Amino acid sequence: MADRTKDRTKAVVERAAAKTPVESPNEATGEITAPLSADEIAAELADRPVGGKRGADGGSAATQVMPLPAGANSATQVLPVPADANGATQVLPVPGADQAPAEDPADEPETGAEPDAGAGLDAGADLDAGADLDAAAEPDPVQDAEAPDDHFPVPERHSGDKIAGRYRLEERISQSTAFSSWRAVDEKLRRAVGVHLLAAGSKRAEGVLAAARSAALLGDPRFVQVLDAVQEGELVYVIREWLPDATDLATLLAPGPMEPYDAYQMARQLTDAIAAAHRSGRSHLRLTPRCVLRTDTGQYRINGVAVDAALRGLPDQDAELTDTRAIGTLLYAALTHHWPHPENRYGLPGLPEGGTLAPPEQLRPEVHQGLAELAVRVLSDPPPRGLTPITSPAALAKEIALLPKIRQPAPEQPGPERTAPRYPAPPRPDNRTQVLRTVPPGGHRPAPAPFAPPPAPVAPAPRPGRRRARRVLQWTVSVVLLAAIGYGSWELAGRLGTTTQKQALGTTGGAGVVSSASPSAKPVTALQISQIQSFNPFGSGPMHPELISEINSGSPNGAWQTQGYYSDLPTIGHGTGLLVDLGSAKSVSSVEVQFLGTTSAELRVPSATGGSAPTTLDDFGQPLAKASGTDAQFQLTSPVTSRYLLIWLTSLPKDRDGSYRGQVSEIKVSG
Repeated sequence: MADRTKDRTKAVVERAAAKTPVESPNEATGEITAPLSADEIAAELADRPVGGKRGADGGSAATQVMPLPAGANSATQVLPVPADANGATQVLPVPGADQAPAEDPADEPETGAEPDAGAGLDAGADLDAGADLDAAAEPDPVQDAEAPDDHFPVPERHSGDKIAGRYRLEERISQSTAFSSWRAVDEKLRRAVGVHLLAAGSKRAEGVLAAARSAALLGDPRFVQVLDAVQEGELVYVIREWLPDATDLATLLAPGPMEPYDAYQMARQLTDAIAAAHRSGRSHLRLTPRCVLRTDTGQYRINGVAVDAALRGLPDQDAELTDTRAIGTLLYAALTHHWPHPENRYGLPGLPEGGTLAPPEQLRPEVHQGLAELAVRVLSDPPPRGLTPITSPAALAKEIALLPKIRQPAPEQPGPERTAPRYPAPPRPDNRTQVLRTVPPGGHRPAPAPFAPPPAPVAPAPRPGRRRARRVLQWTVSVVLLAAIGYGSWELAGRLGTTTQKQALGTTGGAGVVSSASPSAKPVTALQISQIQSFNPFGSGPMHPELISEINSGSPNGAWQTQGYYSDLPTIGHGTGLLVDLGSAKSVSSVEVQFLGTTSAELRVPSATGGSAPTTLDDFGQPLAKASGTDAQFQLTSPVTSRYLLIWLTSLPKDRDGSYRGQVSEIKVSG
């Protein structure tokens, strides 16, 4: 019996020893075991009491071998454990090793580890909106808990440490038992990046690397880009794009529910992006308000596709339904300012304990009915009132497209502000005082003679009030004279312009009627644009099709934009652009394009006339015109007849995040 117990204990110790990293000589050590062999440790556990004490039932007190938490040391801790009823050694499970925790530690700041100077959360720091951080750290019903793992300790890193000799860690954003997330600086390219770190020995390491490499190939600018994924020694690291100017959805919802137009834009952009990811064989599986980021241009970006779920060991079962219900959850929260689950989450109140999903109109009577119905069809199983369920992103995208267009509300016009006059008005003279001073002692005021000069003032010097009155009169006369001069000049210029125009158009007959007009004075006509499309033949698909409607929208900040490039287009060796469809072949004489930021572009037309829309750059001829600046004017030496026009961007301005990005706010075509 003792031999079998010893063999079992030896096997347990060997497994624990295989998972225990080598102790770091530079870190402080706690109470640890001596460097014994597995046989010696098994003998210690099976045959010797700890400290000469025995358990309450007379059995020997044994020991538990478990790794200490990261940040303490990397050796093995020995804890007394009572023997079981048979006198054998009892090995207790390490907390969290075989059970999924109730909360996701990666959603809250690190609290158990020793504070790292400069690595902890700084309330005043400008955190990346894309960081997966939730200070509330409530359970997330959208598969927020981690799957069981061996919880290999995360390799300890501190602010200032470098990864791969290139990425300098700046601030630890979150920490869990399996991985940590950092804001870092890519010293080679001098830009901020996000970094995930986990141990190479973790069971999740292989899945994280595979997910990150798959996400990096997605190439869709609607997703936060994965830049690198490498295993190096004991460390696995994933490098991602950093968006310092983006705001996550949880922050956007903090003040209250969204307006219908904003909720519609959020749901439409997320659904289109997730549907495209599913078509390419990828899924998110953990789409939360912290993963959804809105840039200052109104574009939504999705962080953590495939990678967030892999970091937490979440399964990929029912991926379409999982991601669809996640979008429905976000839409419901945006419309009602409530989390559609019993738990309070992301600063939003949850449903009553054990309660069913409340119709959005019950929480907000003014909610948009079309969007509310979509949220219910996604989240309810089965939907009420005989509605058909929506179970895939592609189906949800079709339903959103069928909604009547929700127009953007007109911006509130500020009322006229009362500004102080440039020159203060003089104070009103006190008429009663002046009358009293001009009445003679007899009490009767003499009637002034007609056309007689005003009487001399009584006071030897003019009063300040009268001086100011004269000054105002002088100003008034001056303004009237200037207005008269200006009006006369305008009349003269108008007559001269009319005469010049008549001379340019032709000669007049005796009756003063224009007899002929010059052919060169043909009037310019604004041409109607039928459609504008992203033209991206060198990429994986259209760039930001959801932003095309912002062109010519009249919105102050409305613009279509390219993805962010880390080098300008001439360095990359290709470009991107917009394909303008006029609906039919028309004569074009000029094109005007408004860019946000100095941009260089070319105007091209297809080599072949008629047919379908071009799909490659080879379908177009040589540039007809080139322009650069923020107001690009493409003037053609002679009109060209074409249905399609290509605005081909060749050089982009540098954006605030350090990337190169083109933005187009307006396109006008004249014939």
